[in-house]
Amino acid sequence: MRRRDFIIFLAGAMAAWPLAGRAQQKAMPVIGVLNSTSPGSFAPLMGAFRQGLSEAGYVEGQNVAIEYRWAEGHYDRLPALAADLVGRKVDLIMASSPPSALAAKSATSTIPIVFRHGGDPVVDGLVASLARPGGNLTGVSQLGDEGLTAKRLQLLSELVPQAGVIALLVNPTNSAAERVIQEVQQAARAKGLQLHVLKASSESEIDTAFASLVRLHADALLVGADPFLSSRREQLVALASRHAVPSIYAWREFAASGGLISYGASLSSALRLVGAYAGKVLKGAKPAEMPVQQATTFELVINLKTAEALGLTVPQPLLARADEVIE
Repeated sequence: MRRRDFIIFLAGAMAAWPLAGRAQQKAMPVIGVLNSTSPGSFAPLMGAFRQGLSEAGYVEGQNVAIEYRWAEGHYDRLPALAADLVGRKVDLIMASSPPSALAAKSATSTIPIVFRHGGDPVVDGLVASLARPGGNLTGVSQLGDEGLTAKRLQLLSELVPQAGVIALLVNPTNSAAERVIQEVQQAARAKGLQLHVLKASSESEIDTAFASLVRLHADALLVGADPFLSSRREQLVALASRHAVPSIYAWREFAASGGLISYGASLSSALRLVGAYAGKVLKGAKPAEMPVQQATTFELVINLKTAEALGLTVPQPLLARADEVIE
């Protein structure tokens, strides 16, 4: 090769190297958030998820992008939303609830999915086992209703000892609803309580359920742990206040919004763990080999202001057991 030709070749090669290097750089990973509720009600919990991501070294907008899909409480929209995220070839799907996780699992067997589950993910068919999930899903499991409803019924009885008629509100589209109903029925029979089961999967049905509750002369209400019902906590708390019905809820967010009492696993702690797990997957960990984590933080929260408005005196032993008392 002549000297002049070699110089031209070398200059062209050097000019191409930066372009080749940029082409080989990995694009910013994208997380698809598949949420069964709405942006407003879930905003604080997304903050917990981002905190977990940051602990794994990922910050939204800096080295990871997040695409959001919201079902607004309509679980039947989840399959299409999941399919859309799969079509966009996101690097990971975060499923914030059991309905979201089931929709994501049906949509893809290859894209990693990290979920928050409020029951038993093995029973619901999400993973083969908690220790070795075996597929493209893993995440965090926390007790939502199953296993905790009897405890909530006991707490409600301590707070409202004169209550002989109890109502249970569930979302019938939740896959765990029937199991929860059976558990509460058994607990109510053991305590000699009369139980009425009310069902609601829309805003109007919640209004109808409360009208039935009043008609049935229910002394207290147990609200099931469900993403849709959680997204309607302002409506539920307002109706409970309007009808002066002492109510117990699954999550702290209800008591913070004016609900009387809540007992359950901490949603923010669970979502932080989900974020940290998502970060590990983005770094190359395989969901099949990542044990499903068990949420161990439980919160008993009592709103004294609401108790006073209802004319209730909270027993001192119950106050002493509370993790948080809102005054």
